[in-house]
Amino acid sequence: MFGWKGAGRQKTFRVSEPSGAFSGAQTVEATGVLTGITAGTKIGTAIGWRDAASLQAGDMVLTFDNGLQPLEGVTRRQLWSGEEACPVQFWPLLVPTGVLENSSPIMLLGRQGVMLESDIAEALYGDPFALLPAAALEGLHGIERMYPADPIEVITLEFRSEQVVFGDHGTLLFCSAGGDLLERATAEKPETVGYNMLAETKASQLVEMGVLEVA
Repeated sequence: MFGWKGAGRQKTFRVSEPSGAFSGAQTVEATGVLTGITAGTKIGTAIGWRDAASLQAGDMVLTFDNGLQPLEGVTRRQLWSGEEACPVQFWPLLVPTGVLENSSPIMLLGRQGVMLESDIAEALYGDPFALLPAAALEGLHGIERMYPADPIEVITLEFRSEQVVFGDHGTLLFCSAGGDLLERATAEKPETVGYNMLAETKASQLVEMGVLEVA
């Protein structure tokens, strides 16, 4: 639909970080997360808007294309596990109220998929809904990186197949499929290809063309 395959499972990157003060000390690998939904983000469910951090497997979540769908699993991780300052590449983006139809400021990780509706996307790709990595929106309409001064919990919502969910009264967020990837690939009835996210270069070009218009 829009290029390369979607964001898939939560992306975690390791960064070597010193664990001792003397020469030759062992090192530990700190981890940072680039996809997922930050705790505090409201998600549309069968019983109304709920904090993503409160969701559990089996909860019914409202999806963009398939109505209410049960969660297969929920994973919780820290945005940054290191003792040193969080590297810039892991800083979340702060989206001001209203930019993505969000009723309050919302934090998005750089590679979290965000779906936008656009006449430009329809003209270019034959579909009015484009899935972009949030990093492509940096600098647009006040969307900026913010240093995570406090620990941030990142939630991964997993479904049987890829879904887009409603966040914070209007923001459309991509969520991965749950289960073992090899098991899904070899299943008798494999899942149909779901959403595809634009590569960052194409996403940035689309943004420059005015894909996101704010009233």
